[in-house]
Amino acid sequence: MKHSLYRSALTTIAVALLCSATLSSQTLASQASGEKIWHVKAVHPSGKFLDVKALDKAGNVYDVKPIEEGGNTQFMDIKALRDGKKLPVKILVSDDVFSPVKAIGEDGTIYDIKALTADRQRLDVKGVSRAGNIIHLKAISQEGEFYGIKAISPEGQLRDVKGIKFSDEEVETVVNGVEVLAHVKALPQAPGQSGDFIWHVKAVHPDGQLLDVKALDKAGNIYDVKAIDQNGNMHLMDIKAFVGNQKLPVKVLESRDPNAPVKAIGADGTIYDIKAFTADRKILDVKGVAESGNLIHIKAIAADGSLYGVKAISPSGQLYDVKGIEPGESFMVNGVRARAHVKALPQK
Repeated sequence: MKHSLYRSALTTIAVALLCSATLSSQTLASQASGEKIWHVKAVHPSGKFLDVKALDKAGNVYDVKPIEEGGNTQFMDIKALRDGKKLPVKILVSDDVFSPVKAIGEDGTIYDIKALTADRQRLDVKGVSRAGNIIHLKAISQEGEFYGIKAISPEGQLRDVKGIKFSDEEVETVVNGVEVLAHVKALPQAPGQSGDFIWHVKAVHPDGQLLDVKALDKAGNIYDVKAIDQNGNMHLMDIKAFVGNQKLPVKVLESRDPNAPVKAIGADGTIYDIKAFTADRKILDVKGVAESGNLIHIKAIAADGSLYGVKAISPSGQLYDVKGIEPGESFMVNGVRARAHVKALPQK
C-alpha cells in the first residue's frame, strides 16, 4: 500500500443490490443527545445503495455512521457504533496493495469495514489510490470492480467519504496501539466534470433507502425518469421520462392545488404521472410543495404526509437536487400549461 496509494485512481464501476438500513438504538441515542446521524453507503451505478457496516470476528454487524455535530457537515467523523460506544474508523498502515479500512476498539480490537450486498456478500472497503492528502476509498466487488463510498443525510445531502492525511509520515498516528495511515472523514463533494451522461432520479427515505421515481401512463405502464448530462452541462441537467424511443420533458404544471403536480408531457400533450415507488410497491405522489424565490422544492409525499427529497444520482455516486425552476411566467408545452421546468442542480 505504501507505494500503491500514489497510483492514479481506478475507474469506478459497480454491480450490487439495494440493502435496507434502519437506525439502531445507538443511533437514536446519538440523535437524542443533539447529534445528527448520517448513513454510509457504497454506490451502485444503477442508483442503488449498499450498506456499509463494521463486523467483529464473530460476525456480529454494527452500524457505521458519519456524525454531524454543531451543524458541521464539512468535516464529519466516521464512527462504528457498538454497545453505546463510538469507535473510530481509520485506514491502517499496511503493505497490502490496497490499504485496509477498519474500526478500532478501546482495547485495540480491530473491526472489519464491509459493504453488504442484498444477498449478504461482504465486500472489502479499502483505500485504493491517493491524491495529495486525500485517499480514495472504495468497496471492491468479487470481480474487482470499485464502488464509491458516500455519506448521505436523512434529507438526502451527500458527502464523499475519504481518507485524510495531515502528516507526511506514513504513520499518521497510533490509536489504541494500532498504527494508522489516515483518518476517515465525510467531506463535501468536489465539483468536477462527470463522465456519466445518464443519471437516475430517486426519492430519499430518511433511513437511507432510495425509492425509484418513475413515469406512469393511464394504463399503468411504467417508464424510467432520468437526468441527462448534455454536452458536458453539469450546472442544469434536464429531467426526462424515457417513453419508447422518446425523451419527454418533465414539468411542474399550473394548478390550484396547494401542492403543484409534477408530470411528463408527451408530444401529443398526453400527461404521464410522476411517482415514487417504495420497496413494497406503494406509489407516492411527487409534487412541488414549497417555493424559495424562483425554485420550487419537489418532494415525494408519503401516506403519513412525510416529505422525501428527490435527487438525481450518477452511476459514480454524485448527487444533485431535483428542483422546479420558474422562468417568471407560465408557458405552454405541447398544449399543456406549465409553471416550472424540472432540472437537476448541484447541491448547496
